[in-house]
Amino acid sequence: MSTLSVSQVRRRFLVLYGLRWLPTGLMVPVMILLMQERGLTLTQIGLVFTAQGVLVLALELPTGGFADALGRRPILVTAWLVNLTALALFAVADSFALFFLVWALQGVFRALDSGPMESWYVDATLAADPKAAYEPGLGHAGTVTGVTIGAGALIGGGLVALGPIGPVSALTVPVLVAFVFQAVALVALLVLLVEVRPATGAGALRASVAEAPRMIGQAVGLLRRSRVLLALVAVELFWGFGMVTFESLLPLRLAEVVGDADRAAALLGPASSAAWLASAAGAALTPLLLRWPGAAPGAALLRILQGLTVVGMGLFAGPVGVLVAYLACYTVHGASNPLHMGLLHRQVDGPYRTSVISLNSMVAQPAGAIGGVVLTMLAQATSISTALLVGAVVLAVAAPLYLPAWRAGRRPEGVPGSGPEAGSGRRSGSVEPGDGRPEVDAVPAR
Repeated sequence: MSTLSVSQVRRRFLVLYGLRWLPTGLMVPVMILLMQERGLTLTQIGLVFTAQGVLVLALELPTGGFADALGRRPILVTAWLVNLTALALFAVADSFALFFLVWALQGVFRALDSGPMESWYVDATLAADPKAAYEPGLGHAGTVTGVTIGAGALIGGGLVALGPIGPVSALTVPVLVAFVFQAVALVALLVLLVEVRPATGAGALRASVAEAPRMIGQAVGLLRRSRVLLALVAVELFWGFGMVTFESLLPLRLAEVVGDADRAAALLGPASSAAWLASAAGAALTPLLLRWPGAAPGAALLRILQGLTVVGMGLFAGPVGVLVAYLACYTVHGASNPLHMGLLHRQVDGPYRTSVISLNSMVAQPAGAIGGVVLTMLAQATSISTALLVGAVVLAVAAPLYLPAWRAGRRPEGVPGSGPEAGSGRRSGSVEPGDGRPEVDAVPAR
């Protein structure tokens, strides 16, 4: 790592970050529709999503210890190899069992991939210059994510619009292209990510495996001691459940109002690209929302607004109305995430910060899996619009969970139990650093 300059580290990080998210963007317009084309019912599609949620839930925290013990490079190589295998299998899967295996592999990939690249970037930057600021690069990574996913979705929709290629259906073509880009990304990873691995060996790996259950227990213990933190993490239960509406049900709703799955996929490509740009625009509103109405009330208000946008997705009759509501939903989504994560970060100090963020991410996974099963079953039994309306209500009812953070922020300084927004002093529910426990690498799920 020390042989690279700060600018070289940042460029490599951003290139690798873009290559990591491009295959995801390509899959956005076709992921649900392809499974439906291959014969899966809505209920079965919801069930296969549970494989990813369960495995991410089980592996999210332990994989951070593996990355610390083995090094970030081997963990990322393993993760991207797993994703390459999942994409290859997705291209040919034609049964419930095979698609379930695909999403199980996706769960392993997402758990392994969560955190090591960002950790490598920070470590490599500080190795090049201990006084260097690495925050700008992390901010640029968010921009790269939006651009590459949006570009991938646009390319994926365009490929579907071109129609089938020989025996390959139109919906399968973006999957094959995603496989090619994932292979390119893996080669780039091997070339660009230079790392001095920790000289810890098998003993440290065994210690990390043994430490993982205790780290989970410590993170859960923080929730028991802080009502504010518990409420914020509980928001993820509703958010994860409700996100199924615009991540999974929207393609089905669009196909319903358009009347043709291939045409819907072609429309969803540019729409998804625009949605990610709308999300970036929503995130740009964060400074304004922090000034008025403030972080906690702003986050609560956005929960209600997002529910209303999903209602629009379910009730508008034509594709234009559905897509306008979809873009509005992503604008609110982009504005919500920084407020929520900012409130969460203020509740914990020291070595438990990433453990709590990882736990926050973990909570969304089973909630999303349950939402996938419940809402797809409801859509099949009643209608897609009904499922969207139920998901909208679930998103909106999370708003009161921001009240503890809002109340903590309104308490005067020095009042017992005052939260992080109160100003100074030890934060409510926080844990002092310096007990020697390792951090767990993680990034937010959203």
